[in-house]
Amino acid sequence: MIEMENGNDMSSSLSFASSSYLSNGSSSHNVPSSTGCSEVGTSPHELLSPELLSLSRLSTSLEKLVIDSDYDYCDAVIEVEGVNVGVNRCVLAARSGFFHQLFKNTVVKEGEKARYKLSELVPQSEFVPRGRIGYEAFMVVLNYLYTGKVKPSPTEVSTCVDESCAHDACGPAINYAVQMMYASATFQVKELIMVVQRRLLNFVDKAYVEDVVPILKVAFHCELKQVVSHCVQRIAGSDLDTMIIEKELPHEVVNDVKSLRLKSNHEEEHDSVQVDPLNEKRIRTIHKALESDDIELVKLLLAESNISLDAACALHYAAAYCNHKIVNEVLNLGNADVNIRNPRGYTVLHVAARRKDPSIIVGLLEKQANASDTTGDGQTALTICRRLTRPKDFNEATKHGQETNTDRLCIDVLEREMRRNPSVGCMSLSSMLVADDLHMRLLLLENRVAMARSLFPREARLAMEIAHAGSTMEFAGLEASKGGVFGNFRDVDLNEIPMEQVIRLRSRLQALDKTVETGRRFFPNCSEVLDQLLEDDTLGALLLETGTPEEQRTKRMRYMELKQDVMKAFNKDIAEQKQTGFPSSSSYSISSKVSAVHKVKRGRCV
Repeated sequence: MIEMENGNDMSSSLSFASSSYLSNGSSSHNVPSSTGCSEVGTSPHELLSPELLSLSRLSTSLEKLVIDSDYDYCDAVIEVEGVNVGVNRCVLAARSGFFHQLFKNTVVKEGEKARYKLSELVPQSEFVPRGRIGYEAFMVVLNYLYTGKVKPSPTEVSTCVDESCAHDACGPAINYAVQMMYASATFQVKELIMVVQRRLLNFVDKAYVEDVVPILKVAFHCELKQVVSHCVQRIAGSDLDTMIIEKELPHEVVNDVKSLRLKSNHEEEHDSVQVDPLNEKRIRTIHKALESDDIELVKLLLAESNISLDAACALHYAAAYCNHKIVNEVLNLGNADVNIRNPRGYTVLHVAARRKDPSIIVGLLEKQANASDTTGDGQTALTICRRLTRPKDFNEATKHGQETNTDRLCIDVLEREMRRNPSVGCMSLSSMLVADDLHMRLLLLENRVAMARSLFPREARLAMEIAHAGSTMEFAGLEASKGGVFGNFRDVDLNEIPMEQVIRLRSRLQALDKTVETGRRFFPNCSEVLDQLLEDDTLGALLLETGTPEEQRTKRMRYMELKQDVMKAFNKDIAEQKQTGFPSSSSYSISSKVSAVHKVKRGRCV
């Protein structure tokens, strides 16, 4: 095994052919030193003792049961992240106490295979990324159980998508190691625990202090005292806020961190908020009110305590721990600085980038959060997000009807914001819409948004959330509008409509206008596709499944022509993006999704 350049490889640390350990933990003997080889052309196998050579060949033979479909003689199946993995119960039971007990207590009918789901065998855990052991980590552990060799870390889950990163301590590298430790401890593989423990120790001094937190959590759970001690010292000597420590870490560990900080007077040097215990208590109460989703209580506490949202770092806390609706409500209070920095020098957008919630990121950008602001070490929100995103998630293909991966969507939004020219405003909606009539504009916008929801569901939902379109009533036409998709809506006099209904219609129009404007700002590729579709004069007919067979044939031909035009426009946009120096993060497959146009609800168009 060759160690990877990024330093994030656990292979070669332990194997049957290791000069320091065998897979069962016993010492090896009679292994010639590599420095003693003087003969040219001596193969590695010739350097091994007969015992180790036999073990190495056994390892290679057993690996075929894992990687070669021609040797599929499994008698059990474990489903991992939707993938069925065949296993041999005799091998796993002999190598793992966990599987020995599992298979011992399982009754299987003759001629059938035992079937399990990893998500049911191993409970979700708050300290494991995504709450579970991933497919890649499971396969590495499985391969070790069969062969005694640790395979190289899969780059698609143990590196990030930031090309400037060395991948020696980025978020995905740490998260993969955390998964490996949780799996090794759960399956009771002591030798593998030793290997991963060394890897985790190597991360502690290199990683950002926020990324040390998951290491400490898994080490505490697995009772790795050396790792726990090292993490506690690193966190105690950092400027990580005490409130975050109390929120994230086990109670026993929190006391250890506080004790170390008191001894070194570290809190007084780094945490100016805690100089006043009364203020500290009030701020904690405000944070608890935010967590309970009680904005009215937050207002009351702010008024009574005379503490501002900025002084309490309320937006930072909400962006880290509250749902996007609460973040938006705090933003809508109007008295918080969206670009203010916390004591560590992080803006709210930096905190949101670590959480990778596109709803929060878009909401902050909508309130003029500055995407180009950097942390003390020069990281923008985009850099933070990229260094926390795995290639597997970033490159995930989005099939028709599925939502865009949130990690990729966050990067896409932040890239566009970095590229955006502030001097160029969004296209005026009035220039796009020919009709001045309120009803016509509403129907056109309803059709556009409905089409967006069909083609780009996650992007459309984000734009609608920012515009608060969900709080307005959807418009499906008036009694007098009998003329089809592009009928004569001017026959209805607004003066004949009750004022309350007019107000509702105008409120809906403003929300839809805002939705389209938000889409143009953050999702220009999607907006261009919608523009292409809506500019076609025959769109109304295309959306209706009516007419003679000949007319339907003509519609289908016109639809295919339109689809080709949209594909050309999309490819042109992608080419222009590549020239900007940013990698494309387009989050949809036009060739598959454009076929959904005909599914737009006809009720929206009448």
